[in-house]
Amino acid sequence: MVAHLTLVLGGARSGKSFHAEALVTALPPPWVYVATAEALDDEMRERVEKHRARRAAGWQTVEAPLDFRGALATDRPVLVDCLTLWLTNILLAEHDIAAATAVLETALEARTAPTVLVANEVGLGIVPENALARKFRDAAGRLNQRLAARADSVLFLVAGLPMRVK
Repeated sequence: MVAHLTLVLGGARSGKSFHAEALVTALPPPWVYVATAEALDDEMRERVEKHRARRAAGWQTVEAPLDFRGALATDRPVLVDCLTLWLTNILLAEHDIAAATAVLETALEARTAPTVLVANEVGLGIVPENALARKFRDAAGRLNQRLAARADSVLFLVAGLPMRVK
């Protein structure tokens, strides 16, 4: 059973997106896949297509690279993949991270259906050498902490294996 709000964390290629999709598809369809990636080059377009190709019928994709309000305003189960890309988009667009996070939290509070959020855990590596990368790492850590505190369930994926954190 999927909790009302589940946060799925993990490193790159840890299996977090695949696991999150399985959590959502355990619920009755239709499901909403909120995609935060922007396919700005061939490599990213290929990644997006691979994600779409593996999903079962019953998914509706909503692209939301910066603002989740409309995408989360549904009574269907929702998967947001991924908050780390969303944060990157916010940072590069020079939007106010705190304000954007507040909008996200308000949209999550209004939801009545299950929501699964995917995010990268970026704090396990070395300290980045440049200021922008350090700002991103710190913002991602703070965002993950805020959402983990709010979540009913937190999972951490390692090599495709989920570990329950909360």
